[in-house]
Amino acid sequence: MNLKTLTQILLLFSSLSLMSIGGGNSVLPEMHRKSVQDYHWMTDGQFADIFAISQAAPGPSVLIVTLIGYKAAGVLGAILATIAMMGPAAILVYMVTRFWQSAQDSPLRHAIEKGFAPLTVGLVLASGYVMSRAADHGWQAYTLTIICTAIFTLTKINPLFIVGLAGFIGWMGWV
Repeated sequence: MNLKTLTQILLLFSSLSLMSIGGGNSVLPEMHRKSVQDYHWMTDGQFADIFAISQAAPGPSVLIVTLIGYKAAGVLGAILATIAMMGPAAILVYMVTRFWQSAQDSPLRHAIEKGFAPLTVGLVLASGYVMSRAADHGWQAYTLTIICTAIFTLTKINPLFIVGLAGFIGWMGWV
């Protein structure tokens, strides 16, 4: 492990921390671009695998940050990435909360709250797009992703059932 990689980890995840409105998954496109295309810490397939592991494991969804840090620089990289992703956002939330409560009736507060909803939805949709491009490599996989997305959004079927079924289809080699 070298100092350059640790510095890249620190700068990447501390900046993403401050942009992760709606959770860590909202910055997945930038996380993917930097860790795969710019720094070459992993391939598209490895990023998709790490994402799947982080979502399947118990605990916070931001676990992907720890796994990327580990892949880039071992245990120290994992610890640094996790602290860099959580620390700045935690400090900012603490400071904003103190102000936010005092501005309870402000029109500016209400405008900001209304603006965050579409912003967060856009960030999450961009994340889904990037992950499907990283994980899907054929028309069958894209079709399965589209079908699963439609089922998730249009029905009340338990998502675990759909994920399990999609996993079984992939395991059988049908995709």
